[in-house]
Amino acid sequence: MKKLEPTLVWNFFHDINQIPRPSKKEEKIIAYLKSFSEKFQLETKVDAAGNVLICKKPTPGYENRKKIILQAHMDMVCEKNSDTKFNFDTDPIQTYIDGDWVKAKGTTLGADNGIGMSLMLAVLASENLKHPALECLFTVDEETGLTGAFALDNKFLKGEVLINLDSEDDGEIFVGCAGGIDTTAELSYIPEKSIEGYFAFSVTVKGLTGGHSGDDIEKGRGNANKILNRYLWKLNQVMNVRLHKFDGGNLRNAIPREATAIVSVPSSEKEPVRVLLNHYIAEMENELGSVEPKIQIILESEELPEFSIDKKTTDVLFNVLYACPHGVKAMSKEMPGLVETSTNLASIKMMPNNKILITTSQRSSVDSEKYDIANQVEAVLTLAGATVTHGDGYPGWKPNLNSEILKTAQESHRKLFKSEPKVRAIHAGLECGLFLEKYPHLDMISIGPQMYGVHSPDERLSISSTQKCWKWLVEILSTAL
Repeated sequence: MKKLEPTLVWNFFHDINQIPRPSKKEEKIIAYLKSFSEKFQLETKVDAAGNVLICKKPTPGYENRKKIILQAHMDMVCEKNSDTKFNFDTDPIQTYIDGDWVKAKGTTLGADNGIGMSLMLAVLASENLKHPALECLFTVDEETGLTGAFALDNKFLKGEVLINLDSEDDGEIFVGCAGGIDTTAELSYIPEKSIEGYFAFSVTVKGLTGGHSGDDIEKGRGNANKILNRYLWKLNQVMNVRLHKFDGGNLRNAIPREATAIVSVPSSEKEPVRVLLNHYIAEMENELGSVEPKIQIILESEELPEFSIDKKTTDVLFNVLYACPHGVKAMSKEMPGLVETSTNLASIKMMPNNKILITTSQRSSVDSEKYDIANQVEAVLTLAGATVTHGDGYPGWKPNLNSEILKTAQESHRKLFKSEPKVRAIHAGLECGLFLEKYPHLDMISIGPQMYGVHSPDERLSISSTQKCWKWLVEILSTAL
């Protein structure tokens, strides 16, 4: 990978992927950035949250142009396949090249947003680029709460223009994004002694594509939690099911790819369990085969656990997970093809003290709709007797189609690639909405190279698109007013 062009960008990406940087654990990457700035003798500030700002003076002749802020986040989503042995707190990402793609072995790649950081570091390290005064902002904890952007002081930045480098689509300029909020629920249960003579088994859903709960939500991909629970709900309608464990999904901003439950039924019902599953597998293949060709639903015998969740809570959980909405709720009326409002049933986990934690995430480009769908999810979970809480949420970013930096980016793309870039908003959350709250004068766009499978172990980054994005960024910096 270090031999790829532009070598500066790929060498920095290689270096970054040697450094563990889970959300809320960015100490090592912060130290790397500080060491980088010392090496190149660049002015650097680090705020209380851990956000790093590295400044570079304008090249001669560019002193009177508007100062530009380049921005990316340090942290990465830490997802791996269940059969991959990997510690995100200590291990470097194992990258490899497959044709035009850089990939990782069984884990997320960290191109979101490591490649954005790499582009910024390459700009800072380059000696032959033309650009105005630059502020390069590296924020912490974007993936699990936008903590760095929330904590940013409204006097930390001086620039008038901001280019966010956290987008994932070749030749596209983003000028708006959705706002979001998390809704979580705790459901209490009473442990009950397992019933002798019951047959215990696990049901596992795996092989799903997963993906980003904003950018991929409209693709109709399977949700492992919903798929698994639908089978258990059906099973519970015809026999006395006892639930021992439910473990599905991980991150609030990732569509769950895998889920497993351990249940037990009377031994006399052992054969109908398999028959019903075979019918259900056929249903899922018929419904999802075109988007989830690798779906697997696996049943395996287990030793009967000592305890189960009480029957009342088992029934309630199956019902609430079935009723809890997931997916697209509404499409935008202003921008055709843009998802306006969605919700993601992200995670179900067994917790200490006899609790079940249900984690969901809602997004919308309309603030009132964001709260409406969150309230709908709350209502469903409350009916189940769960204790429901909402996160602080974050604002959306309203498009400005008269933006000067947008026009510069469009003209630069036409000049370099003889084609018109697509201008659109994104359903995923970006930090830009929070920046605009603190700096209302900012003129902003977001760009980036082509990536697929972000927030999943299928994440991959296009080599040719990264080369194009670098040329585009350099051109924008040299021509911006």
